[in-house]
Amino acid sequence: MSLEEIYKREEALLEGHFLLSSGNHSKFYLQSAKVLQNPKVAEELAKELASRILESGLKVDVVCSPALGGVIAGYELARALGVRSIFTERKDGTMTLRRGFEVSKDEKVLICEDIITTGGSALEAADEVESRGGEIVGFSALANRGFCKRVGTDTTPDLKCKLPKEKPLFALDDFIFEIYTPENCPMCKEGSEAIKPGSRN
Repeated sequence: MSLEEIYKREEALLEGHFLLSSGNHSKFYLQSAKVLQNPKVAEELAKELASRILESGLKVDVVCSPALGGVIAGYELARALGVRSIFTERKDGTMTLRRGFEVSKDEKVLICEDIITTGGSALEAADEVESRGGEIVGFSALANRGFCKRVGTDTTPDLKCKLPKEKPLFALDDFIFEIYTPENCPMCKEGSEAIKPGSRN
């Protein structure tokens, strides 16, 4: 079964008029929490993602996820890889390692999100890990929104992608949807009002 079919089955591929955390609008929204609420599904997806990472030969000591969206995906991926799982969270607006989490010098860290859009939160988590002495070896997510190039595809990264081009991005599939600025949104022009379904509303 494809990742898109799984999101549809779990009613996690939403269609409507959505306000994204970037401030832009879209007709579609991926609600990964509805997929990851099923532990068996979360485990299966993480195992598939782990197999691709292992096939690449990438050495990983730790999986680190930005809270909140990446925590379950990151934990399951770490479990599939047989390594430990940590997460960053915002304190006073800054991604921070808390709760006693530590990274040893030169420990090889893979950042994991549920969904990579431009990679902004993932990059913030990576910066925090590097400030603690860890080495970022790559990025990962269940789904890639198509702005960043993932391993196994020939797509060109969009200028909106914030992830470093020299680091690999592993994801199970790309979801490429049209995104509009509010002033150019056709749904707004039709009189529809955007709703914000994500975790930050």
